[in-house]
Amino acid sequence: MHRLPTLAVWKFASCDGCQLTLLDCEDELLTLAGEVRIAHFLEASSEVLPGPYDLSLVEGSITTRGDAERIRRVREQSRFLVTIGACATAGGIQALRNFGDVDQFRSVVYASPQYIDTLATSTPISAHVPVDFELRGCPIAKHQLLEVISAFLAGRKPDVPDTSVCTECKRHGLTCVMVADGTPCLGPVTHAGCGALCPAVRRGCYGCYGPMTGANLPSLVGQLRTCGMSRGAVDLVLSTFNAAAPEFAQHRVDR
Repeated sequence: MHRLPTLAVWKFASCDGCQLTLLDCEDELLTLAGEVRIAHFLEASSEVLPGPYDLSLVEGSITTRGDAERIRRVREQSRFLVTIGACATAGGIQALRNFGDVDQFRSVVYASPQYIDTLATSTPISAHVPVDFELRGCPIAKHQLLEVISAFLAGRKPDVPDTSVCTECKRHGLTCVMVADGTPCLGPVTHAGCGALCPAVRRGCYGCYGPMTGANLPSLVGQLRTCGMSRGAVDLVLSTFNAAAPEFAQHRVDR
């Protein structure tokens, strides 16, 4: 009897949006279900099969000591481990804690802060275990997720180009919002994948997919200032979904 490869989906500190992207695949998910055995996916089913697993998809960042231990166990049980989304690949929006005083936050937010066990930082999965592939986005794109799963099942490299959002604007025939309108935009330094969603409606890119390889942040920061942004405003646009990504973090004045 032919053994189907096993797929596991794991959640750490996150909003579940990237897992929901997998559920949103609908018809494609039915086809996928015929090609793999979904062994662990608590968002979809309470059935849990023991490892090892051929492919693990991991959503979320590491924010507790318990999660730091758990991700090591997941890695040990996984032939391939793919991180999905900004939290898993860059620490997520919660990584803003990395630039502040966590003890102060805890004392202000919680009535009994002594019961809160948390780390001072929110870190990507790759800071703790080896990762076979990182899929960017907040949330990830459905077509890219299906490509990554298909690629690993077929034993090939995922076809997810590491280009900028600007290339997607060009493919869609969009006029550059920064050149034509003077609208601040992170598209020149942001990893492609969204289909130029914001520029398509004449809004600047917010950097949801994180920095592309070789992103020229110094040049872009200068251009953003030319567009009328203050230094503080530049810091704010670099302090969202991928605030702790090294390329973004090192260009924050308040880092």
